Amino acid sequence: MAELYNMEEVAERLILVGVATAENDDTKESLEELAELVKTAGAETVAMVIQNREKPHPGTYLGKGKIEEVLLLVQELNADGIVCDDELSPAQMKNLEDALGCQIMDRTMVILDIFAQHASTREGKIQVELAQLKYRSSRLIGMGNVLSRLGGGIGTRGPGEKKLEMDRRLIRDRISQLGRELDDVVKAREVARAARSKNPIPVVSIVGYTNAGKSTLLNYLTNAGVIEEDKLFATLDPTTRNLTLPSGQQILLTDTVGFVRKLPHHLIDAFRSTLEEAKYADIILHVVDASNPDCYKHMHVVYETLRNLGVEDKKVITIFNKQDIYREKIANGEIEEEVRKDLKADETVKMAAKLGEGTGELLEILERILRESKVLLEYVFPYTETAKIQVIRKYGQLLEEEYQAEGTYVKAYVPKEIYLQLFKGN
Repeated sequence: MAELYNMEEVAERLILVGVATAENDDTKESLEELAELVKTAGAETVAMVIQNREKPHPGTYLGKGKIEEVLLLVQELNADGIVCDDELSPAQMKNLEDALGCQIMDRTMVILDIFAQHASTREGKIQVELAQLKYRSSRLIGMGNVLSRLGGGIGTRGPGEKKLEMDRRLIRDRISQLGRELDDVVKAREVARAARSKNPIPVVSIVGYTNAGKSTLLNYLTNAGVIEEDKLFATLDPTTRNLTLPSGQQILLTDTVGFVRKLPHHLIDAFRSTLEEAKYADIILHVVDASNPDCYKHMHVVYETLRNLGVEDKKVITIFNKQDIYREKIANGEIEEEVRKDLKADETVKMAAKLGEGTGELLEILERILRESKVLLEYVFPYTETAKIQVIRKYGQLLEEEYQAEGTYVKAYVPKEIYLQLFKGN
């Protein structure tokens, strides 16, 4: 009888290490988030190690004594590699690899790997490969034995093995080629934005920390069919869908890639055109996981990222999402009850997007904010101009409509540009 072999891929066993540079800093929370990132990438965390130092060691990230401690852990737990919570220099990576004799990765490599797994559109794939190659080009020496490593795992997806044997010149050529391809895609995106700007349908951009429930919200409101998973960066490529508000007015809802602390600058640069969707929006929907004890830190990361992207002077509606989970955690004594606040937001609303809870209030707030930028129109349109009333229905908020002898009386809020368009030449 033929022997059966288990062909299931064995998850990498990884030890996470971080350096705490101040008392009561967020290193522990950051490592816990890194564990979630590692899980999303398909690996398993077997231990976490934190070293208290004024700053990471310039040559080895960790101090000598802590390296010896980690080496024993690697042997004892049969770990495949180490993931450091900060971006390592080429020297740090090589020196740690020499000292520990196993694969060395950093937070950036893990995030890049997740993005490589989740990119599905041409733009997303170009952006990921470009970010990976820029990261690797400065680390060809530092990555040492990792470059000759066979098999899968974190750090080998995306460009993958076919790129590992490239020298710097070839990588530079590939980066230039990808840059040109991305420029073409960005130009196409800019053309689409320009066309959208001529069309007075308001654009609402959904932003938030990764796994806050942005895709769930988009799906509930528009039946978008976007993947929903309890994982970080479950969705990567932006999705835009049309939403008709209760008044009949249409808006465009755009989902964006989730933010995360220590988001690698390679990714911010590569994904700038995608992230900047928020820059051209009329309203920002900031989705927050209210059930997460670190939600205020997450909010800070989102606002900092938006500021770095130049997203300012926008109306912000903060959605404190996952209220169902929040209540459950309070009942179980996992967290203390408190009123979640966002002093930077223009409006806040409590929601459980998965259940549709709070949806009505959100739509009312959207209607109210959009109405503030409109003109109140009261006019009797001749029956020969009924097409104009359709325009009002699509782009404005129709309050009253009455058929009279001389035409149709309409009372509505309409965008200023539509108002001018309706009466152009009159």
